[in-house]
Amino acid sequence: MKPSRVAILGATGLVGQRVVDTLVERGFPLAEIRLLATSRSAGTEVNVAGRNVTVQEVTENALSDLDLCFFAASAGAARQYAPIAVRQGATVIDKSSAFRMDAAVPLVVPEVNGHHLRAHKGIVCSPNCSTIQLVVVLKPLDEAFGLRRVVAATYQSVSGTGKDAVDELTSQTREVLDGKTAQPRVYPRQIAFNVLPHIDDFSDGYTGEEWKMANETRKILDRPDLRISATCVRVPVFVGHCEAVLVELDRPPSPGEMADVLSRAPSVRVFTDDLAYPVPVDSAGCDDVLVGRIRRDISAENAFWLWIVADNLRKGAATNAVQIAETLGGLGLLGGKA
Repeated sequence: MKPSRVAILGATGLVGQRVVDTLVERGFPLAEIRLLATSRSAGTEVNVAGRNVTVQEVTENALSDLDLCFFAASAGAARQYAPIAVRQGATVIDKSSAFRMDAAVPLVVPEVNGHHLRAHKGIVCSPNCSTIQLVVVLKPLDEAFGLRRVVAATYQSVSGTGKDAVDELTSQTREVLDGKTAQPRVYPRQIAFNVLPHIDDFSDGYTGEEWKMANETRKILDRPDLRISATCVRVPVFVGHCEAVLVELDRPPSPGEMADVLSRAPSVRVFTDDLAYPVPVDSAGCDDVLVGRIRRDISAENAFWLWIVADNLRKGAATNAVQIAETLGGLGLLGGKA
């Protein structure tokens, strides 16, 4: 793969910084790296492989002469700037929700549906963080045993919201420990020493995050009629999303057979010891999806429970985006339309 001219929009955010680090760690061939942000963050310096790079304000000119753009910004910024970058010859990998459900835009987890990249028209979407770790596990189960139904409850860290939420958890923890009243700013309710079953806006009784998990999973797995629902909960953890997932299957495996199938799946690490279940601190800095507590459901036939954990900033965001870029580069599909 030849070196690419790369830009990262949102380079000062948690995900943007992880994209920078992941590109360097994985040895992605860079001819140029251009860090972009809004005027508020322009002028900030970010360390890239031991040297400081100044962040530029995103403009149409700043998006010219590029092969690849990572968008780690808001959906509004993606809608405004992604078409400009594509029009000027770049491939855009977008982490926002702006284009995920557009039928013409691939929504990709490379281990699951990397073949969808061949159809891209300039923009590729990386899914929601909670969806990514879920589909990496569901795909091999669907292939081996057939998925009938999926029910998930998530326990999502505050870094999924961004740096301001991390700072809020830190400050509220101090306030509560000092006997003060916690002051919510980012979240609608106190997050320190608390849990909030509220991620994104409500619609028909479900939150935006819950709709994303269902709709994105169906699209990625090519299962438009898959029965799936979720309850998504924000928890006072800095990094690492967890999911308790019930799967109903066409063919009932033994727990050992299920563990064996998952252990052979790419980017999955299985924990078979009951006492060695994965937790968020195990996932921090890790690119694997961790699976434990595999067991039969005692209330339904052909049903099993799994406990799924991943670093939401890495596999749930930056690593998946860089893996998309690596796959595109390997297919010769970087730079504008396929």
